Amino acid sequence: MGRAYSTLQCLRSGDPRFTFARDGSFAVPPKYYPSSPDSRPMLPVVALVGRPNVGKSTLFNALTRTRDALVADLPGVTRDRHYGVCRLAAQPFVLVDTGGLSGERIDIDELTEKQVQLAIDEACACVLLVDAREGLLPQDRAVLERLRRAGKPVLLAVNKTDGVDAQAALAEFAALGVAATFAIAAVHKRGLDALLAELATLLPADAAAEPWAEDDTSDGVRVAIVGRPNVGKSTLVNRLLGEERVVVSDIAGTTRDSIQVPLERDGRHYVLIDTAGVRRRGRVEDALEKFSVIKTLQSIAAAEVAVVMLDAAESVTDQDLTLIGQVLEAGRALVIVANKWDGLAQYDRERCKAGLERKLDFVAWATIVFLSARHGSGLRELMRAIDRAASASARELGTADLTRSLEKAVAAHQPPLVRGHSPKLRFAHPGGQHPPTIVIHGTRTKSIADSYRRYLENFFRKRYRLEGTPVRIEFREGENPYAGKRNTLTESQQRKRQRMLRHVRGR
Repeated sequence: MGRAYSTLQCLRSGDPRFTFARDGSFAVPPKYYPSSPDSRPMLPVVALVGRPNVGKSTLFNALTRTRDALVADLPGVTRDRHYGVCRLAAQPFVLVDTGGLSGERIDIDELTEKQVQLAIDEACACVLLVDAREGLLPQDRAVLERLRRAGKPVLLAVNKTDGVDAQAALAEFAALGVAATFAIAAVHKRGLDALLAELATLLPADAAAEPWAEDDTSDGVRVAIVGRPNVGKSTLVNRLLGEERVVVSDIAGTTRDSIQVPLERDGRHYVLIDTAGVRRRGRVEDALEKFSVIKTLQSIAAAEVAVVMLDAAESVTDQDLTLIGQVLEAGRALVIVANKWDGLAQYDRERCKAGLERKLDFVAWATIVFLSARHGSGLRELMRAIDRAASASARELGTADLTRSLEKAVAAHQPPLVRGHSPKLRFAHPGGQHPPTIVIHGTRTKSIADSYRRYLENFFRKRYRLEGTPVRIEFREGENPYAGKRNTLTESQQRKRQRMLRHVRGR
């Protein structure tokens, strides 16, 4: 069992493995891997704190220049901790977006409050966001008292000052007694320079600058964990990390945003993406849930391996099949996980296995792992299946070997006739990775039956041991150089044609 580094350790380490690319994804260049992130100088951490719906996620996106955090004009959208790196200041630092502190200690609010407290404890400085349009509320005072008890330096950012008198808003919030107070408009990115300049004075001066290169490429396996609501996705992420990284609750729809968490296990590096649960389209009415579904689909497209989680007690539902279809359409490697396996009797387990074999016959190449995310059983088999699927998806194939394999496949089973003629498959070459794509050139390939395409897919998958990944076959047919050209007869050919016509007419 390898060590699982926390998100904060990886980001603060200054290790270029855990920086963010321009699109907000983790960049993991294959330069070097120190024995521990703690062996390198740490980047300082700044936490964004405040009550719900004051614009923390909007400010997070503005400072990190990403769209990682889900933004909506509703309170309580953010529940987990979002980590990003801000490079707009003279010294880069880790920025943490947190959920709103509502003051209520029920259900999700209490779990969100624990995540906020973890962010405050690990931060070097905190930015308290307030709403200029709603004015000073008792909740703002309560959040400030929490920050003062933690002994952290605090900056006060009065957000949403566009369209209002900024000086009057600052005068109202002067009652909080925070010396460093700034009027900002996060949605328009106004007032951020002064805020960043003051933040630079609060951060440790001995923190090393973060190494960063624009041409860094990812070397960590990106794993998206998708499924219906309340099947145990967040529980699995926490179990793999060994910490309460994301909020877990029995309430369906707890996770609303896609959370990216780096992980090192058994000497291999991963980026786990915890996604929101996806329900049937007919049941999705809330606009926020629609955005959550969109981010889940984007996470599938950005991942290398998709882990589709099922509830073993419910076997395979239509929504599970729809999610698997989305993974296949994106061409991602696939691992199917039947969770909550520990609570089933022997009869129910046999029934579940029979249902999986029957309904998932169209993805028979995908590995099915039975585990319990709550108790941790089956995790080793899951990680091995992910490694095999990622390796197969990135397999590099050679043109000469593919052509020889194609000749063997055609010799064993000839393609069916097309209008009385047999298609000729001449040679094959690789067409890409993720998924492995094989391009086959020949004649009459446009009319090859789908059954023969599936035969070739299974043949190549078995020959190259492409387990856990779809294989795409593309047929290319050479153009006829004489298509559309009219053959002009010479004078001698025209005389012969006339004599032949007279002869035929005479008979």
